[in-house]
Amino acid sequence: MRYTTQFLLSAMSAEQFPAPDSIGAVPEIAFLGRSNVGKSSLLNALAGEKAAKVSSTPGRTRAINFFLLVDDRQRPRLAFADLPGYGYAKISKSISAEWPKFIEPYLQDRETLSLCVCLVDSNVPPQERDRQLIDWLRAVNRDFVIVATKTDRLSGNERTRNLAALRKGLGVAEILPVSSKTGAGIRELWTRIEEVGTKKQQT
Repeated sequence: MRYTTQFLLSAMSAEQFPAPDSIGAVPEIAFLGRSNVGKSSLLNALAGEKAAKVSSTPGRTRAINFFLLVDDRQRPRLAFADLPGYGYAKISKSISAEWPKFIEPYLQDRETLSLCVCLVDSNVPPQERDRQLIDWLRAVNRDFVIVATKTDRLSGNERTRNLAALRKGLGVAEILPVSSKTGAGIRELWTRIEEVGTKKQQT
């Protein structure tokens, strides 16, 4: 299904989150990852348009940015939540300080949150911060999928080797490789997102 993406708002506190009923109580998909992992580029590849601003400065986003996806009849179908990046040396402390204030409450308590898309860089070895995030999502019983970005930069053998290392290092059985540049894996990720959305709407 083809969607049109509409920017909703930027929230820096739980009080600023959009009321679920105001956007049709649609399933929400959260996108998380370290700064410079290619999160904005992936959001734009999924949306098929420039929904999220791609910054040359990692860690620029400090708020949760909400986007509403509507169908050709302007009916709300899904919402995307773009969470602040973490782990970039220059801003990691300030971002980390903000997580308990409104990011953790969003991930833990948001009733309409249906799936967390956790981004890792396929060119970088497993990182402790990513493993900590995955363990935390498990602890709060959140469904998640691990997505390895920037796979176009790797040869076939490198991709196979790096994905195996990421699965082992992060303690997961499956990682979905994608490339925002070539579009590889985007359709498969959309399938996962829409499966969760359909399941949520049927409950």
